[in-house]
Amino acid sequence: MSDNRTTKRQQTETKLLAAAQERFARHGYEGVSVDDIAASAGMSKQSLLYYFATKESLYRRVFNDVLDAWVQDLSELADPASTPRQALERYVTQKLQFSFDNPTGSRLFALEIMAQAPLCAADIEAKLLPAFKAETALLEQWMAAGQIKRVPVPHLLFTLWAMTQTYADFAWQTGMLLGKPTPDGEEFAQARETILAMVNGALGLNDTREP
Repeated sequence: MSDNRTTKRQQTETKLLAAAQERFARHGYEGVSVDDIAASAGMSKQSLLYYFATKESLYRRVFNDVLDAWVQDLSELADPASTPRQALERYVTQKLQFSFDNPTGSRLFALEIMAQAPLCAADIEAKLLPAFKAETALLEQWMAAGQIKRVPVPHLLFTLWAMTQTYADFAWQTGMLLGKPTPDGEEFAQARETILAMVNGALGLNDTREP
């Protein structure tokens, strides 16, 4: 396959995946048809089925792309060269950036979880559980070394996810209350600083001289 054909295929697939993500995030798996996605992507149903033979295979690809990005954010804590404060700041920033930059992906992830993962439970367990265990172990290590205060680690992570993902999963609500349908850079900065202040306070990082 020539470079031009490869590039064109990649561009078409990217457009298709973006359209599918938006439709699945808005209407859920059952509320979307292959015809809907094809129309949204500006292609025929036959063309779509050339790339993905079934709606489920398309959904699983879209979901796993989101899951991979989500899990990648979890790894932001695990940098041996970073202090706990630096690692948590990077982690919160990355999670918040994901919500601001990719709200449909975050909502798609939330919909699958709230439905008890009818289609992607195995994918979630295979990818998320190891990352969760690794981050739990790192936080426990910091606590054991006295670098941060001891708190229940799973609930710390759940709280971090909730605080950062609300800007995507409840975008209509936050937009309505803020009077800004699309949060801007000022809102991002305020959200980031507010979350970090609460996290650093809960973990005792505001009481140290750590940079």
